[in-house]
Amino acid sequence: MKTALIVGITGQDGSYLTEFLLKKGYEVYGTTRSLHGSSSHFVRLLDVLSDITLIQADLTEEGSIAAAVRDAMPDEVYNLGAQSSVASSWKNSVMTAETTAVGTVRLLEAVRSYAPDARYYQASSSEMFGRSPPPQDEKTMFHPRTPYGVSKVFAYWTAVNFRESYQMFAANGILFNHESPRRGLEYLTRKVSDGVAQIVFGKADSLQLGNLDTVRDWGFAGDYVRAMWLMLQADAPDDFVIATGKAHSVRDFVERAFARVDLDYQDYVISDPALFRPYEVHSLLGDPRKIKSCLGWEPEVSFDELVAMMVDADLKRYGPL
Repeated sequence: MKTALIVGITGQDGSYLTEFLLKKGYEVYGTTRSLHGSSSHFVRLLDVLSDITLIQADLTEEGSIAAAVRDAMPDEVYNLGAQSSVASSWKNSVMTAETTAVGTVRLLEAVRSYAPDARYYQASSSEMFGRSPPPQDEKTMFHPRTPYGVSKVFAYWTAVNFRESYQMFAANGILFNHESPRRGLEYLTRKVSDGVAQIVFGKADSLQLGNLDTVRDWGFAGDYVRAMWLMLQADAPDDFVIATGKAHSVRDFVERAFARVDLDYQDYVISDPALFRPYEVHSLLGDPRKIKSCLGWEPEVSFDELVAMMVDADLKRYGPL
C-alpha cells in the first residue's frame, strides 16, 4: 500500500485528490492548520474523514512541516497548500509569498531530509504566465502580473532546483483554472453559480462582477487531480501544463449559468469597475498536448457540463424549487 501526504487537504483539489487516492488503495495523510476548526473547515472531507489521518501543520512553520513528513513517511507528496486567492494576494502579498513561495522551500527541505525517495508534486499555476500571449505551454515565458503569480513562479523554480540539484522526483503541474461545486464562495465561478441560485430563490435581485471580457481556460477539478497523480506515476519527473485547450470569457460562463435556469444574464449582472484587478490578466489558454501525448491524460467534463454542475449544486443547496 502506498502512502500519500497531501498538504492543503481541506481545499477543493485536496478533497478530490483524497477521494481519488483512497479509491486507488492509498493510505492518505493530510495537513491542516488546525485540527479543531469548525465543521465548515472540513466540509469537503466529511465523507472520508474516518479513512484519512490529519496532521496539524502550517507552511509558515518549518518545524510543523518537517514533523508532518516524518509522521507520514510518504511515498508521494502533493503540495496543494497556498494562499490561493489571486484577488486576496493583492491585499495580502507578504502572507502570500510567505505561504506559497517560502512555504514550498520548507516542504521540499523536509522531504529531502526525511523522505528523499518520495515523489513530489508541486501545484503550479497558469497565473505564472500573466502577460505572455496565449496559448501557453511548457516553453512559454513566465510573466506574472499578480503577487500570487509571482509566488507561484518562485515555487515552480524551487521544485526544479531541488530536482536538478538533489536528484529528487519533483514535478510541476501548471494547472489552468479548474472549478467545481466545492470551489470557495470567494472565487469568481462560484460567486456566479451561487449568485444565480440566490436570484432564483429571491435572495438577491442582481449580481455584481468585475471584468466580463477576461478569458480563461476552465476545467473540472476532479479531472485535474487525476493528472496530478499520473505525473507521479511517470518514469521520470517532468513539468506539464494541465488545461482543456479551450478558451471562454467570464461573459460566456455567466451567460451559460443564467441560461441553466432560463434567465438572461443581462437582466441581472452588473459589471462594476471597482471589482477590476489592479492589473488584469486578460487571456490564459493552456496547450495540453504534452500531457496528453506523454501521460495519456484527457479532461472528461466539458465547459458546459461544468457550469451546469456548479449551478445545479448551488440550487440544491438552497432547497427545492
